[in-house]
Amino acid sequence: MIMEMRVYRCLPGRLPALMKRFDTLTLKLWDKHGIKQAGFYTTLIGTSNQELTYFIAWDSLADREKKWTAFQSDPDWIAGRARSEEDGQIIDNIVSQLLVPTAFSAVK
Repeated sequence: MIMEMRVYRCLPGRLPALMKRFDTLTLKLWDKHGIKQAGFYTTLIGTSNQELTYFIAWDSLADREKKWTAFQSDPDWIAGRARSEEDGQIIDNIVSQLLVPTAFSAVK
């Protein structure tokens, strides 16, 4: 298993728009494409309270490539993303890391 950690830093005041997009659009499309989320978090204490951090569980790099590419090219995603940004850009930057569990990790 591979875990992908993604951190979205939003433009000021745009975190609610990002969370709405995940809640009403993105997660439904992930289900359609077989993408398994492993948790979503906002920052309580840290460098920015305008961040959304989440994890995706992948079976392999090939699994990620296949499913993420299909999701990114889905016409419903492309149109929905555009609609969600009609009031302006939401995300300032994205950091993505692919992580593998250690031998002693509780999550394998």
